[in-house]
Amino acid sequence: MKSKIKPVEKIRIFALGGVGEIGKNMYVVELDEDIFVIDAGVMFPEDEMLGIDKVIPDITYLIERQHRIQAIFLTHGHEEHMGAIAYVLKQLSVPVYGTKLTLGLAEALLKEQGVSGAKLNEVHPDAELVFDKAKVTFFRTIHSIPDSIGISLHTSQGAIVYTSDFKFDQTPYGNNRTDLGKMAQIGEEGVLCLLSDSTNAERPGYSGSDTVVAYEIADVIGHAKGRVFVACYASNITRIQQVLYAAHQSGRKVAVIGKTLHKVMDIAVRLGYLHVPDKVTISAHDIDRYNDRELVILTTGGHGEPMSALWRMARQANKQVNIKEGDTVIVAASVMPGYELGFAKTIDALYRAGANVIYRDRQVHVSGHGCQEELKLMLNLMKPKYFIPVHGEYRMQKAHARLAKAVGISEERTFLIDKGEVIEFRAGAARPGGKVPYGNILIDGLGIGDVGNIVLRDRRLLSQDGILIAVVTLNKEAKTIAAGPEIISRGFVYMRESETLLEEAEKMVAAIIERCLESYMLEWSSLKANIREALSQFLFEKTKRRPMILPIIMEV
Repeated sequence: MKSKIKPVEKIRIFALGGVGEIGKNMYVVELDEDIFVIDAGVMFPEDEMLGIDKVIPDITYLIERQHRIQAIFLTHGHEEHMGAIAYVLKQLSVPVYGTKLTLGLAEALLKEQGVSGAKLNEVHPDAELVFDKAKVTFFRTIHSIPDSIGISLHTSQGAIVYTSDFKFDQTPYGNNRTDLGKMAQIGEEGVLCLLSDSTNAERPGYSGSDTVVAYEIADVIGHAKGRVFVACYASNITRIQQVLYAAHQSGRKVAVIGKTLHKVMDIAVRLGYLHVPDKVTISAHDIDRYNDRELVILTTGGHGEPMSALWRMARQANKQVNIKEGDTVIVAASVMPGYELGFAKTIDALYRAGANVIYRDRQVHVSGHGCQEELKLMLNLMKPKYFIPVHGEYRMQKAHARLAKAVGISEERTFLIDKGEVIEFRAGAARPGGKVPYGNILIDGLGIGDVGNIVLRDRRLLSQDGILIAVVTLNKEAKTIAAGPEIISRGFVYMRESETLLEEAEKMVAAIIERCLESYMLEWSSLKANIREALSQFLFEKTKRRPMILPIIMEV
């Protein structure tokens, strides 16, 4: 191996996303001047990101060094790891490597975004790619989507290994297998640095087997007396397959609801990763033609997440089908960190609608991320010299660091990095290597990056105390007020019940404008600033609220 690749003097590793957060995974490995990018994921917005659809990493650092990028590697088809690939390839013309299913899902994203001419290269887990300063190999992992892989960059200083999302399932469902032998071999040859998934580092034990889940789902569907709703992530192809087989065995038809779910299933069927039994699926428009005992409704949300569609169904607000008394609902998904409140409200709404909800009392879902014993097994297989916990919030990274210490990796050889923090390796020794630019790019509808902190601040202000608009028309030549002022309130106070307050505000605005006109202060910006400042103080004294104040001045 070493005869085929050139020696590396300096290695730099950092994350542009995926640490201190769930999602938005993007990791960069620099071998001297050569750059390798691993994953390009999105993150779904946090509560304070009002109106935002998705968040992607800021890749300014990569754009400025595009000529040095050798490849982008995608580990699997979940959006947290490859959902930003279309946005990235709009700005970077570099080759992309991934397995068959991963590239199939990536192609669909590229087509949606109108990106053409992408250099997509299919790799097999047994493939080897030789670059100037690294040989890149892959190893199979088990996750909640087929064709998941880990990546090893073999360098003259040792291997840099990225596990991506993984679990160890001793009785895996279907044809999923873990390359335990290859992992052990990589560890024996020498791992300089391991980057490993921290999502379930706080959970003791093992994550559980999908084979058990298949039995539980089949049992619930087989014994349910009415309709069965199954909610799962659109990308969880393993769970979708289990539902299809269970419905077929119990003589039920499956209606699939959700555009994202249809898209993922079509791709998986076309590429041979999903088998749909003959005549088991029906159109959602044909649901009323069947008895309740003959139906399974498979659903997911607008972004491929499970709960938003269920929420609408429970509130009788779905156009196609809604929850009613006697339905059974299987929630075959775990709640994402930060979305616990919405999850709980949806479960409550399902019960109120009369459904029998199954999500905790039966093992109808297991995580695709390894728990503590599995994470320790990965550490023991790889035996890394240095360790960087990734893919998780800080507390998860910290918990993973404690596991590493338990298996013999000292605190000095474990780095808890934040986005942009560089770890540098020279002659096999690691040290902090400064920082690189990083950040979030917010996607709102068709807008990419045009919504920033100032816009979000305004949205938060509007959501908290509303808006108050002061409209006035001036005769600039006569230096008089031609019409107004008129105060309009939205989300601040109810105008019919606050007439006295608004009349006082109108008189205040009129007095301010008259003073400005008398002193020849006719600049619109100065007039607006004076109105905004005076109204803000007045309204806070009267209401203890701070609405957004928008003065509108017109001239005749």
